[in-house]
Amino acid sequence: MKKLLAVLLALTVVSAAFAGGGGQQSSGGVTKGMDRKIVMGYSQIGAESEWRTACTNSVQAAAKEWNIDLRFSDAQQKQENQLQAIRTFIRQKVDIIAFTPVVETGWEAILKECLDAGIPTICVDRSIQGSDRKAPNPNDKNDPDNWFTAFIGSDMEQEGNRAAKWMIANVPKLLPGKSVYKIAELQGTVGSSAMTGRFKGFRDTLGIPAASATGTGSDGKFQIILSQTGDFTRAQGKQVMEAFMKSNGKEIDVLFAHNDDMGIGAIQAIQEAGRVPGKDIIIIGIDAVKGAFEAMIAGTMNASIECSPLLGPQVMETAVKILNKQPVEKWVVSNESDFDQTNAAAVFPSRQY
Repeated sequence: MKKLLAVLLALTVVSAAFAGGGGQQSSGGVTKGMDRKIVMGYSQIGAESEWRTACTNSVQAAAKEWNIDLRFSDAQQKQENQLQAIRTFIRQKVDIIAFTPVVETGWEAILKECLDAGIPTICVDRSIQGSDRKAPNPNDKNDPDNWFTAFIGSDMEQEGNRAAKWMIANVPKLLPGKSVYKIAELQGTVGSSAMTGRFKGFRDTLGIPAASATGTGSDGKFQIILSQTGDFTRAQGKQVMEAFMKSNGKEIDVLFAHNDDMGIGAIQAIQEAGRVPGKDIIIIGIDAVKGAFEAMIAGTMNASIECSPLLGPQVMETAVKILNKQPVEKWVVSNESDFDQTNAAAVFPSRQY
């Protein structure tokens, strides 16, 4: 009887190990800062640019570092794919959901489904319409800031503002003797928070009504004459710039591209039209990807306003804090800089994206 009891006790210990700590070890241990391994669903927009690829790589690398089970979904630029992915995450009962919205609108229903399921959500890089990313009134269920737990990313309006400030300070020195500088603009994906923020911030600084596609700044020195979406892609940036060059090519003094990839695509179109990018047409992009640094060093792009894609560590840290019921900022803002031909070569070797 004693031998039988000893065997049963041993079996009980082994079974408990598999059900408890042993089971967690067999599935990869625990998440950093947690007492268990957590599961995160992540809906990414796609892979439309160097920046987006760097962002995805950062998220995936950080998930491994924090030992988080990452369920990753590529939406291929379609919101309907994101909605489907998030509903799948809800059915899978993940611990937390992070997503980068393709566009600003159409999120109320799905985010309320997440709330009903008790799953916190994090907006990454882009936000949703109506959000000011400040602490909302918890009793106001119609405030979009109540629909998600935290936002991690840049101030898109400030990026547009910074681009305009660089232009005002530098273009008159690069193209002296002109009374009016004429600007062509390559917008990002229509309806995305990155596009709307950069569009508005650029115009606010110039003194052009935020809703106006074209117009002259309040001091009369800068005039937006062309503005069209290039959907944040290099191919579309080239295609739209080709049309700009055919219609108004000799008039354009400045190109403001909502991201570097469109600006890089536009460089080829400008060259094919017989003008010199970086000299005849001053080019300002946003993101500060390696391709932009290479163009600045080559002299074909003049400036790039940084928008850091290396958000993965902040996403994982914020997720753990949320699940541990620790306070988090509604808006975790990225630290960023501005670059141009004067500092690009010195900074380039240290760039991670």
